[in-house]
Amino acid sequence: MRRRLVGVGVGPGDPELVTVKGARLLRDADAVLVPVLAGDPEPRDAGRAETIVAEYADAVRVRRVVFELGEGRAAAWAAAGAVVADTFARGARTVAFATIGDPAVYSTFTHVARAARERVPELLIETVPGITAMQDLASRSGTTLCVGSETLALLPLTAGLGAFEEALAGFDTVVAYKGGRNMRAVLEAVRAADRLDRAVYGAYLGLSGEDIRPAVQVDPGEAPYLSTLIVPAGADPGTERDR
Repeated sequence: MRRRLVGVGVGPGDPELVTVKGARLLRDADAVLVPVLAGDPEPRDAGRAETIVAEYADAVRVRRVVFELGEGRAAAWAAAGAVVADTFARGARTVAFATIGDPAVYSTFTHVARAARERVPELLIETVPGITAMQDLASRSGTTLCVGSETLALLPLTAGLGAFEEALAGFDTVVAYKGGRNMRAVLEAVRAADRLDRAVYGAYLGLSGEDIRPAVQVDPGEAPYLSTLIVPAGADPGTERDR
């Protein structure tokens, strides 16, 4: 049997949003790896995947993998690959890597899988999709992301404010991730585009302290790094957009 590394999307925070397939993988895998941030700059974010996994996997099979932001990222990815290889060396045949959201959307799993395959060339890599923060926030806030021929742009604010401003000018609905540290400038850009009245903000989705509100009510100084902003197209949901 070939050794398998499976990236399992576990959603933004609510354990009930894990798919049936994802739950089965977490229960059946020989080991489950969960990402944590070095130094825990935001404790609620750092343990999010592990908190969700605890609903499906016993603690003895869970192993933490430390990641870093900024200049230490590449070294952390390589170290994560070493952890995966070591887990297989200890006898595991199927290893699940739990990632918040979806493993194909701005996920550390892409880098982990690449680093792991360098150490275990015959490794079989699979993914199980998960609910994204964009989808969860849209559901919890009653926001329609797109209908008909409307376009949708998703981008991280780590790409820069200029890219976000271009998206506001060129797409119907715009979703921004990881904008908490620049939220003041982000909200000003939405206001300048005359779209602030329809925008919705969310943080800690599905967790204790969940914060969902109209973007116009957000205090920029309180927004965490992993916050989500949806700037929907057209009129309010339920009016001419749906006709």
